[in-house]
Formats: sequence, structure tokens, C-alpha cells
Amino acid sequence: MAEAAEEARHVWSHKARIALFLSAMRHFREALLREGICVEYLALDRNGGARSLAEALASSVGRLGPDRLIVVEPGEWRVEQALREAAVRLGRPLEIRPDRHFYCSREEFAAYARERRALRLEFFYRAQRHKHGVLMDGRDPEGGRWNFDAANRESFGKDGPGAVPRPRRFAPDGLTAAVLRLVEERFPEHPGDLDTFAWPVTREQALEALDDFIMYRLPWFGAHQDAMWTGEPFLSHSLLSAALNLKLLDPREVVSAAELAYRDGYAPLAAVEGFIRQILGWREYVRGIYWTFMPEYLHRNHLDARQPLPGFYWTGDTRMACLREVVRQTLRYGYAHHIQRLMVTGLFALLLGVRPAEVHQWYLAVYVDAVEWVELPNTLGMAQYADGGVMASKPYAASGKYIQRMSNYCAGCAFRPEKAAGADACPFTTLYWDFLMRHEARLRANPRMRPQVNNLARLDGALRQAIQEQAARIREECRSAPAAPVLD
Repeated sequence: MAEAAEEARHVWSHKARIALFLSAMRHFREALLREGICVEYLALDRNGGARSLAEALASSVGRLGPDRLIVVEPGEWRVEQALREAAVRLGRPLEIRPDRHFYCSREEFAAYARERRALRLEFFYRAQRHKHGVLMDGRDPEGGRWNFDAANRESFGKDGPGAVPRPRRFAPDGLTAAVLRLVEERFPEHPGDLDTFAWPVTREQALEALDDFIMYRLPWFGAHQDAMWTGEPFLSHSLLSAALNLKLLDPREVVSAAELAYRDGYAPLAAVEGFIRQILGWREYVRGIYWTFMPEYLHRNHLDARQPLPGFYWTGDTRMACLREVVRQTLRYGYAHHIQRLMVTGLFALLLGVRPAEVHQWYLAVYVDAVEWVELPNTLGMAQYADGGVMASKPYAASGKYIQRMSNYCAGCAFRPEKAAGADACPFTTLYWDFLMRHEARLRANPRMRPQVNNLARLDGALRQAIQEQAARIREECRSAPAAPVLD
């Protein structure tokens, strides 16, 4: 095992993301040693550590002299290629073994993809439900429906979420405290806070976090899973994605626990189905997309977006209340839930026309659960529509009115979501109409976007011009803001 500086620096990683990976690694090392297993471990705070995983591998091979190398499938194409190349240089055969953590292997998904003209989550998800017997009533879906998404889109209304049980958090032990000090010393220029760090870093803690979610938040997760509220970063969300991606939890036990809550009458079907769809459906689906289309997928830019990422994505210093809330929450915790990512930070980047590669690098950097196999398709495919419809059948384009409907962010904002032009016009709304105008011909050919494009007829010539001019000013203002540093 190796702590490699490159893994923290190839994107400008949030301090909490670095700390979570290192702490989980060190706790796992200790668990192996207690079992009497010999561990070759290269730490960053011993002799400077290794610059890269390939360098660490070369160092260990030189000391240990193995006949061959064995690795489980990495979670990133870049890492797998680096290890393949290192093995060739070292003159050792490399065996890459399947990752049994997932329901669906790379090969299985690739075969599934070859048989279909379009890869849509819904049909993949149904096949997974059938194959693994999850939420099934014989050969039919439990409750007579495959998908309860329509029941899971409610806002909180004016009264807000009320008293939401706080998720189980874990105070840093001595090992984690040492890692936090190391990260502050070794990566002081990186974004984010560590004073709120309380993520599960062991198998035992992850199981406690799972039990906590099933008991206290799963019953209320469904209806309001898309809602947002100022000062409420977690609401009824599971916060289990980081533990899953670090393999402290197996997805099968997570799905089984949620299904059992429904079978026992503790949680409603709509909430349980919506949660299981994220694990058995979406999580497996995006991994399949990633490995089926990489490495070419990384460079897709279907909408020819060229704008740089605004500097306020690294600071939260913006007059837009929704972006200020979500970015500052992200910097504080290394966390935002899926709608905050898709329909606030992702939506603004889409409408502004930010280069997809820069949006991808930001998401990979700032979230504690970010591993490229899951982050890249979510960002490039779903949020930015840069893959041209491989994942999503249409761009997730909306005006500021969507954010107003699903949150209370607009109540504390200087801008008005119903206005597209003028000093107090919402930049989301201005950019939404500008987005439709810029891509009108392309979007009109998409049946799901045609109704939105047809709404352009409501805009007279003067308003169209005012929107386009205001959108140009917004892009220029965003372009002139300081960006993240270029790392060596």
C-alpha cells in the first residue's frame, strides 16, 4: 500500500478528501497487521513518501523481488495505465483481477452495451433487479412499479424540513488526528476545511453509519431527496457514498438493509426503491459507462463549451445565494447531495458553457466520495451533457425557478429567479434562455427538449438581445475571476 502525493495533486484535492483516503488506508493497514498479515506500506510522512503509485511499486519491487504483480481493478483508467506501464518497465507480469465489490463486472456491462442502441439507466436497473432478486414480487416489481421517482421530487414548502435527525458522525481517533495534521502540513494550499472532519474511516464505523441511516433517515429520504435548504447540508441523505467507494461497505449489504426495512414495514416503498435505485442502478450503471467508453470519454465536449471554470467555485464568493451556499458547504464538509451537485453547481456550469474537463476536475477534487469511475460520468455525462446523450436523453437545463421551487435559497438572494434581464435578473435564468438560443437548432432536434425550445417564441426581439448581452457580461465577469492555481 502506498500514500502517493500524485493522488492528492493531479487534481487540487480537498483536504478532507485526502485525509479520508489516508485515514481509511492506515486503519486498514492496522487491521491487517492485527490479523498477522505482512503489509508493505509507504507513508507520506516517512522519508517523503512516493511521488506516484508507479514509483512506489518500483521501490517495493526493488526491495522485495517478486516474480509477478497482482492488483484488483483500479477505480481510475489513469492509475491502471500507470501500473501497466510500470510493470512493463520492471519486467514483471501484471495480473489485474476483477473487482468483486460490484454487482456488474466490466465485461458484463460491455456485453450489455453491445446489444443495445441506447444505454438508459431504467432498463439496466430493471435487468439488475431481475438478476439479483431485489424488491421483486415473483417476476414483477414490488408494488407493481419499477420506479417511484415521481413520488420523490417534493420540496419542503415554506415551512422547511423541520427537525431532521443528524447523521452519525465519528470523532477523529489518534490515527486520524495524525493524518489531519499531516494533510495540513503537507498540503496547506489545498482547498477545504478539516475542522468538521467526522467521516467513517473503518469497517465498524461504516456499519454504524449504515444502521444510523436505515433507522433514522431512510423512512423520510424518498419524498424530499431532491429538496434543498439553507444551513441543512445533510437532511435525510445517507452519506454512505464515501464508505461505499472506499469499500468499507459492500453494496449488497446496503441494498439488503434497505430492502429489509421495507419488508419489515419500517420504511415506505417509494423511499426504499429510490435509495436502492441509486446503489443497484445508478452506481453500477455509471461504472459501466466509464469503463466502456474510456479513455476517449474523458475528452468529449458535445456542446463545444469553452468557458473557464469561475474562480468562485473554489471560494464561494458570489452574490448568487444558491451557489454561495452549496460551494461553501462543499468546502466545509467535502460534501453536497446529488441535486446540489446536478442542479446548482452543475447547472450553472452547463448554462455558462464551462469546459467539461474543468468541471470534471473540480468535482473530482472537492468531494470526499470522488473516485473517477463514478464522478466522471456523473459530471461529464449527466450534468454537462458533454457525451452527447450516452447517459442522459437530454441536457438538465433549467432556470432559476427550479432552484426557487426546490429550496429556500432564493429568499436570501439579490437576484429574482423570474427575471431574465435587468440588474436584479437571476444569472441562472439569463443563462438558461441564452443556452436555449445558443443551442436552438441542436436542442430542437431532441424531442424531450423541444417544448423548452418552443418557449423561445415568448421572447420578443428586444428581450432576446437584452438576454444575450447580459449573458455575455456574466461570462466575462466569470472569466475575469481568479481561478485555481496550476499545480506542478
